Amino acid sequence: MPVRQGTISVGVRTRNLSTSRLNFIRQLGATDVFVDHADTDEEPDEFNDRTASYTVEVGRGTIPSAEELTEAREHVEEHDLTLRGIQSLPYSLYGDIMLGREGREEALEQIKTLIRNLGEADIPILGYQWNPRGVVPMRTEPVELRGNATGTAFDLDEIDNPDEPVLDHEYTEEEFWDNYHGFLKEVLPVAEEAGVDLALHPVDPPSIESIGGIPRLFRNVENFEKAMDLVPSDNHGLKLCLGCFSQMGEDVTEVVRRFGESDDIVFIHFRDVVGAVPQFHETFVDEGNFVTADVVRTLEDVGFDGVVIPDHVPEMEGDDDWRHRARSFTVGYLRGVVDTVTSE
Repeated sequence: MPVRQGTISVGVRTRNLSTSRLNFIRQLGATDVFVDHADTDEEPDEFNDRTASYTVEVGRGTIPSAEELTEAREHVEEHDLTLRGIQSLPYSLYGDIMLGREGREEALEQIKTLIRNLGEADIPILGYQWNPRGVVPMRTEPVELRGNATGTAFDLDEIDNPDEPVLDHEYTEEEFWDNYHGFLKEVLPVAEEAGVDLALHPVDPPSIESIGGIPRLFRNVENFEKAMDLVPSDNHGLKLCLGCFSQMGEDVTEVVRRFGESDDIVFIHFRDVVGAVPQFHETFVDEGNFVTADVVRTLEDVGFDGVVIPDHVPEMEGDDDWRHRARSFTVGYLRGVVDTVTSE
């Protein structure tokens, strides 16, 4: 297979688009930003002036207009950065669709409106997930890392009654696939028309078929391949979370090659863990199950042309809520590895 030439850039995800936050991101040498939506239902926040806390509100009944999104993009660009997309849809928008509940038609229309507005605002990516919320904790007790830093962890043995149904209806995997297929048939034509790429994230933790009577569709490589084939589209791909595939016990370089060669990677969550489901913990980007340079070299081999961003990072001494010190370390480390590999 001929090698395609790609460009790997390093960005960040942030909810806060304040001037001070964007200045800091540019000072790190990052070039791209994915905005973490501020969901008005799930994560109520105070929205102050731009110098203190500038956010993009996305939630049920709160869809930013094309004008608001354009303003956000231009604000980011004023700091010599590129606003690549919205990091993820909130559960308040996709939950009823995933579960086939009343309200799903309204939610679908709001998601379509969001996609159209992103396209009109020239913001090219919308991340999303199909992750049941409130069923099982994403993480259990944290662990201590080097120098007394703190990393999140997961141990299935610490989850009480994981097989006990949590809803009145116990869903089958077939139902979940039907609901997901219907979602794709509705939104992908809109994404194609708007010029927006949708990027699917794994469930976290992965590998587990069902918890609380709710299937976890995007738990393995095979189900991601099925997702890409259900409604084939050049505007549909993966928010390839390396940490999640590492948690599956997969060879992450082979996963990157598999989806990179089919051009199914939209952007990358770059993190790693030690161990795999049913027991793992997150760690620094220079430790863990895979070798960072090997993954970046594979991205270069398959001609990946996109952004890698730190996802979850440990908590370091003196970190703020955004974990600015650990995120800074990760950005710097990734920039160094990317520069080294791409100059070989």
